[in-house]
Amino acid sequence: MNTQFRAVFISDVHLGTKSCQAEHLLDFLHNIDTETLYLVGDIVDLIEMRKRAYFSDVQQQVVQRILSLAKQGTKVVYIPGNHDAFFRQFCGQTLSGVALQQQAIHTTADGRRFLVSHGDEFDQMVKISPIMLAIGDKAHGLMLALNRHINRIRRLFGRPYWSLAGYLKQHVGKAQEFITRFESAAIKTARNKKLDGYIGGHIHFARFQRQEDVLYCNDGDWVEHCTALVEHESGELQLLHWSEQPCFLASEPAHETLESSPSLA
Repeated sequence: MNTQFRAVFISDVHLGTKSCQAEHLLDFLHNIDTETLYLVGDIVDLIEMRKRAYFSDVQQQVVQRILSLAKQGTKVVYIPGNHDAFFRQFCGQTLSGVALQQQAIHTTADGRRFLVSHGDEFDQMVKISPIMLAIGDKAHGLMLALNRHINRIRRLFGRPYWSLAGYLKQHVGKAQEFITRFESAAIKTARNKKLDGYIGGHIHFARFQRQEDVLYCNDGDWVEHCTALVEHESGELQLLHWSEQPCFLASEPAHETLESSPSLA
């Protein structure tokens, strides 16, 4: 697998929690070469850390690796999300080589312009279904705990990483309805700004979705799916999964294609 990229987008790492897949993320960060690394929100879970902080040695190494990349010349842009919103007060500043921004406009190698934000701003534009509220709170925490136990057992049998939450999101109708409305809100915002597309995270569901002239890209997360959005030197965008068996999940859909959705289950 070619791991040299023009830009890499990751979000929803949730450092400071047991659900963070820090081992896979650290391996990913050590194996890629990128000009720009976008940290698209919820990198550190300050909300959960107020209740119970869990910051393992591997998670500390992830932070050190990011700072090392910035020191070595990688442009690192940090766009805080709702779980690390404390850092929004520092937007406009550069700390330890990391530029903090509320949003960004990313221009691809082929000249397209994308709005980059965490995505929590669209919660006010989308009527959240009861199932998504549950997934977002206690039920989501239970799913992540089950996910850890399931994958611990799978590793004992030599099986690769698998996401329980990803499976449920793809097979529960109400969850799919919420995701569709969220995507439409992001696409509408990008279109109103006369941009070519949107890049974000927040809902832990990596996917490409094209509506006419606007391309929606969600980079997923590193607690359930271990996914990232990458831009190649040509400007082409792809989604990749990184665990025991790294692989590309999907390439951006062409203009004539309505949708391309990777299977994360």
